[in-house]
Formats: sequence, structure tokens, C-alpha cells
Amino acid sequence: MSGPAAAVALLRSLPLDTRVVVRFRLHGDAHTASDALGDLVAMDADACVVRTRAGEVRVALSDVLLAKRVPPPPAPRPR
Repeated sequence: MSGPAAAVALLRSLPLDTRVVVRFRLHGDAHTASDALGDLVAMDADACVVRTRAGEVRVALSDVLLAKRVPPPPAPRPR
């Protein structure tokens, strides 16, 4: 299995609060895809929700193109 089906299977297998990046298809925009980087906070039969720095992003599983687990963000640099 590869591509979108594998990405959805991966998302379904991950525990909530796992840090992920999800590339998903956009509809009616100048761009064809976007990414959501953050914590996977919800998952149901139709969609996943990723908490990003800008807020929560709900992604329909039918629009998922790619997904992967990512490491935690780096620690802030001292100033």
C-alpha cells in the first residue's frame, strides 16, 4: 500500500497527540495542496484534526495525499 491509502492508514494507527505533517488537497484555491504540521488531536471515520500553531485544521481523509510522523519541534534558542 502506498500513496493516500497508506497515509490514511498511518494516521489511523497513530495515538492522539502524535506530532504529524499532513499534506492535503485544497478545493477552489489557487494552490492545489497545503500542509498541516502539529499534533494529531482528533480522528474519526471521515477526518482528522491537527492542532497547528495557527489553530486546529480539520482535514477530510478523502483529501489526504501524504502523512508522516515528525519529531518534536526544536527547543527555543536563548537570546
